[in-house]
Amino acid sequence: MSKQINDTIIRAYYGEKTDYTPAWFMRQAGRSQKEYRELKKKYSLFEITHHPELCAYVTRLPVEHYGVDAAILYKDIMSPLPAIGIDVEIKKNIGPVIHNPIRNFQDVEKLGKINPEADVPYVLDTIRLLTEEQLSVPLIGFSGAPFTLASYMIEGGPSKNYNKTKAFMYKESELWFALMDKLADMVITYVKAQIKAGAKAIQIFDSWVGALNAADYRTYLKPVMNRIFQELKEENVPLILFGIGARHLLLEWNDLPVDVIGLDWRTSITEARQMGVTKVLQGNLDPAILLSNWETIEKRTKGILDEGMQENGYVFNLGHGVTPDITPATLKKLTELIHNYSQK
Repeated sequence: MSKQINDTIIRAYYGEKTDYTPAWFMRQAGRSQKEYRELKKKYSLFEITHHPELCAYVTRLPVEHYGVDAAILYKDIMSPLPAIGIDVEIKKNIGPVIHNPIRNFQDVEKLGKINPEADVPYVLDTIRLLTEEQLSVPLIGFSGAPFTLASYMIEGGPSKNYNKTKAFMYKESELWFALMDKLADMVITYVKAQIKAGAKAIQIFDSWVGALNAADYRTYLKPVMNRIFQELKEENVPLILFGIGARHLLLEWNDLPVDVIGLDWRTSITEARQMGVTKVLQGNLDPAILLSNWETIEKRTKGILDEGMQENGYVFNLGHGVTPDITPATLKKLTELIHNYSQK
């Protein structure tokens, strides 16, 4: 590598003591940055991700502007789905829309396999560009998890209740497990390619799995998640699992071969520890607090750091992604606060 890499965050992910608490922010790439907004006037999300130079630029901007300890690859969890035969479009103010939703055996049967070098070479080229030439911090790669991906594929787009997805799971259990296996194969292949290209940690977003209760999670999802993480464990990079509204699943996650559990803002770090979570934790400032006054931001951030720093191996993050109305100046000031306060 041509640049010296600050690997503080990787050591924290492995539970080691670090000189300060490292931080990054979900959806830190893009969103509120004016440079990104200028790009979005000319290019769609998918167009940016198909141009490695542009995508690398958007990915590294927050590292340069905020001083965070990791970059997260700019792309969408939908990025690999066209390769397996899913016709997806990201619609403004709606999100991902699937034009050929999964309805029956034939739909599942005809899903293909991903060949990352042939199907998403631009993703891998972006990773290489960043890790070989541009970044001085580790790059985090990512993928959606099977439930969250399936929820879009079955619902046809975003959902508030995931009723179609759950009905499919309950009524068509055999087909559900076949779909989970196909998506697991895709996730494993896709993530391994990201790691080979230079990603130094992986976050699996199971954003919507909190819609399931713990018993259903154990039955319909835990086996496939276990397989994914067992296979990825061989790659020797930290593995992070994150979801929204998943407090009731934290102990199920704690059983999985992951290194790090990301918390949303609904469950404090202390509560997670008291519940029996033993993994390294990442989180979990409510992004809405960043729209408050600085006095409130500082107080809440210090409170979270005080909890996180009780044990080695803690990484500061938000409880969900940066929203477009959070100013870059706030994120820069927040990063400085985290670094300075945690060195005390």
